[in-house]
Amino acid sequence: MVHEGPRSVKALYEFAAEVQAFLEQQNWQFCFIGGVAVQRWSEARVTQDVDLTLLTGFGNEENYVDRLLSRFEPRIADARNFALQRRVLLLCSRDKNIGLDVALGAFPFEKSAVERAVNFQFLPNVRLRICTAEDLIVFKVFAGRAVDWRDVEMTIARQGEARLDWNYIRAQLQPLLELKGQLEVLDDLQKLRSKIREDR
Repeated sequence: MVHEGPRSVKALYEFAAEVQAFLEQQNWQFCFIGGVAVQRWSEARVTQDVDLTLLTGFGNEENYVDRLLSRFEPRIADARNFALQRRVLLLCSRDKNIGLDVALGAFPFEKSAVERAVNFQFLPNVRLRICTAEDLIVFKVFAGRAVDWRDVEMTIARQGEARLDWNYIRAQLQPLLELKGQLEVLDDLQKLRSKIREDR
């Protein structure tokens, strides 16, 4: 079943806090990426999903997937097999208003992003663990959709180019882009940085 839009950004943050509480109860390592992190580092925009990276490693994914499915609603039929094949578990809130995408992390960059994650107060009673601005840029450049590049541009503009660790960003991006055979994307990122500098 396709989920509808959340009633409010507040509802999205509160659902993210519910997810975080469950993950912390399991003593699992994770951080929020995607739309929640975008609200902090880039620009406020409508988002209908909660995205996170959960460190599962390779070989024990079933345990994580089954425990998550015991707590949250699957968003698609056969979500379990989809997750084990594609390494993304598609869930949603009980009322199906908010989607929850759980990436089953195991690669060095995902481990680094989770270890570097920071806490941010989104509401008086909601403090969420999110990826850093640098890691958000890496996630977004690797995803590579038009909306992702928009988020990258706004993150750089909002955070200020000089405040970002570009050596780290490049070191994480290069092996990921090599896997995709898209090293030229590093040049695209450099061109975007130059454009932002010229516009200021």
